[in-house]
Amino acid sequence: MISAVIFDFDGIIVDSERLHWAAFNKVLEPLGRKISWAEYIKTFIGFDDRDTFRHAFPNFGKNELAGLIEKKAAAFQELLESDGAAALPGAVDLIKHLSGNIPLAICSGALRADILPILGSLGIENAFDTIVTADDTHISKPDPAPYKLAAKKLGVTSGLAIEDTQAGIASAKGAGLKVLAVTNSYPAEALTQADAVVASLEGLTLEKLNKMF
Repeated sequence: MISAVIFDFDGIIVDSERLHWAAFNKVLEPLGRKISWAEYIKTFIGFDDRDTFRHAFPNFGKNELAGLIEKKAAAFQELLESDGAAALPGAVDLIKHLSGNIPLAICSGALRADILPILGSLGIENAFDTIVTADDTHISKPDPAPYKLAAKKLGVTSGLAIEDTQAGIASAKGAGLKVLAVTNSYPAEALTQADAVVASLEGLTLEKLNKMF
């Protein structure tokens, strides 16, 4: 029996990765740096904002990085207001189905300020027992620290993570969790480290998840 379910956010609950990518480039391009979509998918998609800018500008100091993170957050909010972020298939239905029936969390590399408005717009702002964001950990996925913190906050030592990236899978596995991968960002053959892979979350229930794991 699954003891808890922990959702990634971008690429699992909402289709927002291209908004993050565009927001990064709004900040990077004036500094002479640009991330292609292929590079973002290959290298940056599992990072939080802090580690993305660290990777792009390894010689920048803490204050310089903090300024970039602030500018990127503002750019993301502008893009979110103009373009919106649609829920991915089955995600909201599954969250509503699980909420109140099993300990439920989000573990994301996004900022809390990026996440909360979207949860509100989807009507699931009160569905989770805890939310772990980039604001809560000193290092991002693939390090297990984010998922370890989410499990600790839920009061569990095992459970199921739902992820869409290799970095997220590695983070969750490192924290001792089972992983269900969804092919929203990568093909199934790139997600083989997960315990199971599905094309979408549509039609899934707690009963079905328990049978899978």
